[in-house]
Amino acid sequence: MKDFFDTWKFKILIAIAVFLVGIMAYAGANGRLTAAPQELLSVAAAPFQRAAAAVSSGVASLWENYANIDAILEENQQLSEENAALRSQMVDYDKLKAENEAYKALANIQEQHPEMSYTSSFVIGRDPLDSFWGFTLDRGTLDGVAVNDAVISDEGYLLGVVREADLTSCKVMTILHPSFNAAGVVSRTRDNGIITGSADYAADGLCILSNLARSTLSREGDQVITTGLGGVFPPDVLVGVIKELTPEASGKSTLAVIQPGADPRTVRHVFIITNY
Repeated sequence: MKDFFDTWKFKILIAIAVFLVGIMAYAGANGRLTAAPQELLSVAAAPFQRAAAAVSSGVASLWENYANIDAILEENQQLSEENAALRSQMVDYDKLKAENEAYKALANIQEQHPEMSYTSSFVIGRDPLDSFWGFTLDRGTLDGVAVNDAVISDEGYLLGVVREADLTSCKVMTILHPSFNAAGVVSRTRDNGIITGSADYAADGLCILSNLARSTLSREGDQVITTGLGGVFPPDVLVGVIKELTPEASGKSTLAVIQPGADPRTVRHVFIITNY
């Protein structure tokens, strides 16, 4: 619009308008104003009238918005606070829903092992450099948690063992860690071995069952569970299924690669076995 006002066309229109206004004034003063000049003047003046009206409307709208800006900002702030509150409620709802579903799964586990006691817990931290080695839970000694307590998933699969515990939290070593050890057995063949982690398989979420007999009849798909030997882990806790079998480096035994039933790298809710 500003560019148009600066052009020669606009200046000519101004000159014509002044000329016509002059004619109209003169004719009116002498009583000789006719319909034709009056219509001509209206036509010539129309663009200026429209421009004036648009400017007037814009100024009025701008002033109205300016006058209401405090109310708009206050309403914006209120809506933002309400939105934040709703998001918080949704997070709380999701957490309660997950815990409720987990307790239903716990009830099924306790039917099979009524002598065990558990505490529900959520994962609150992972080390980005070694997320498959361990995680931190929101339960500690005040909740009855102790070092060497077994940690299982909602479905009852072994995830790891508590290696450190303070008042309100604990750290878990997962079954993927090379230092993890638990006596295990293949359910179908009853072949015994040691469940442990391996640097060769941990990144893929796999662990191993080592020291199986060289002549083992175990095969892919067989279920692996704990034996309870050593007193750290309860017996018959599910671990996972055999993914593949391979001879160990010594050639004297067989190693079974296990696909755990629950992935320690991504699990969010767990149960800590505090007594069995």
